[in-house]
Amino acid sequence: MEKAKRGDTVRVHYTGSLEDGTVFDTSRGGEPLEFTIGAGEIIPGFEEAVIGMTPGESKRKLVPAKDAYGLARPERTVQVDRDMIPGELQLFVGQELEIEDQHGRVTNVVVKELTDKTVTLDGNHPLAGKDLQFQIELVEIVSA
Repeated sequence: MEKAKRGDTVRVHYTGSLEDGTVFDTSRGGEPLEFTIGAGEIIPGFEEAVIGMTPGESKRKLVPAKDAYGLARPERTVQVDRDMIPGELQLFVGQELEIEDQHGRVTNVVVKELTDKTVTLDGNHPLAGKDLQFQIELVEIVSA
């Protein structure tokens, strides 16, 4: 039976969870995820896990943070004066916001901490710095 390799377009079902078992994403109950191995469409550790699988095969794979969304970068966390945030926004910890820099680039951030005077914003991906566990089933190799 054919094994998945770089350059193949594949369809997989997966469930991604954190070390504590919290599921952060799944394709179960929907369409399988389709991607081309080696095209950089998904995180590297997930791609590597699919290489060598045959259709119908399932596996569990721990993807370390460095091969997932990378390590959290402290420079992507900033503290700003509360008066820099529009007054009509009712902020809360965990809230996701889009901010625009002086060059017009939009960045997604999460409110990490609030005080009367400051707001701490984190621009890291929410899964940065986390090891991820995946249950992967190779549904089919669409094209080789």
